[in-house]
Amino acid sequence: MNAALGARVPMVRGAVVLALLSVAAGAQQAAVPGLTAPDEISRTYDAIFDGRFNDVPALLPKTCPPAPQEACLLLDAVSAWWQIQLDPYNRTRDAAFQSRLETTIGALRSWTAREPMRAEAWFYLGGAYGARVQHKVLRGARLEAARDGARIKESLERALALDPAMTDAFFGIGLYHYYAAVAPPAARMLRWLMLLPGGDRTGGLAEMERARAGGLLVRDEADYQLHTIYLWYEKDHRRALGYLTGLTERHPRNPHFRQAAADILDFYIDDTPASLRAWEALLEAARRHEVEAPEMAEVSAHLGVASQLDQLGESEAAIEHLRTVITARPMAPHGAIARAHLQLGDALEHLGRRADASAAYRAAIAAAGADDSQRVASRARAALRAQR
Repeated sequence: MNAALGARVPMVRGAVVLALLSVAAGAQQAAVPGLTAPDEISRTYDAIFDGRFNDVPALLPKTCPPAPQEACLLLDAVSAWWQIQLDPYNRTRDAAFQSRLETTIGALRSWTAREPMRAEAWFYLGGAYGARVQHKVLRGARLEAARDGARIKESLERALALDPAMTDAFFGIGLYHYYAAVAPPAARMLRWLMLLPGGDRTGGLAEMERARAGGLLVRDEADYQLHTIYLWYEKDHRRALGYLTGLTERHPRNPHFRQAAADILDFYIDDTPASLRAWEALLEAARRHEVEAPEMAEVSAHLGVASQLDQLGESEAAIEHLRTVITARPMAPHGAIARAHLQLGDALEHLGRRADASAAYRAAIAAAGADDSQRVASRARAALRAQR
């Protein structure tokens, strides 16, 4: 959610004016607080975080009604976003997600125009912008994401103005305040020039924790975003791992949380045996079909297990896992075959089999293709140069 770092543009100011005009038009109306059918919304939201994406289409008609139809449009888009999260380097789902989300945002904007005094309309609009921000950040469109960061804040502040008890809204506002505070100096200067409100690191964290503790819907999303904050910015890696542990306990079918925890143990905490155990647990769960997309999760687990075994000096055992992936030639996750060849080259190099390692590195370059988001080819070329 680095998206909150950016700058307001004239379009954003225009949106604020329109919002104020809408409020003026509805000045004779009473504010409509609260969320409609939060239990039904939560049930579907839980299915998304569980990774039970195939269950979502059947749950939506049971959710809306009684919840507003616009809420289900957003849930459907959020489900599509989390499916992208399972294979983030794969762009084949992007167009469908973007189309679905733009339809959702359009419907929610129409709802706020039609019922400007309804707090939940503004709350869900902020949530839709939040989903768009996350996708834009993933794809490197940070300026566009920044513009949406301002829209999130404005929508959620409007929701809170209409319903001060809507604790969930503090989560998105807290995200904005936090990221505006931790922005690099150049981004802070741009924010000042464009008249965006300033940040508050401590206050933003407090607002997110308040939403996490007292909100009706955002507990899981808050835990996921807080894990990112404590991992990347607060440098409290154990606390970040704790948030993921809680998510895994509540949503054991979602392999993304398990993979993220294994990566933290490897890259940040440097506990290779613990990371190996985490990857092995995921491998077993995938083989038993206890996680979503088990075939893809199994491939990721083989790669993760191999990486940890190689670090522990068990390179021969690592090679078995890597050859399993290469032989299977899986379609997902994106780049798995190229990565398996790269890791195979590293393991063979560690065993002193330099000619075989060179062949593996060349195979990695050939398998990487044009969309090499993980820079496999450049890493393999660097390894080949190091052999000279």
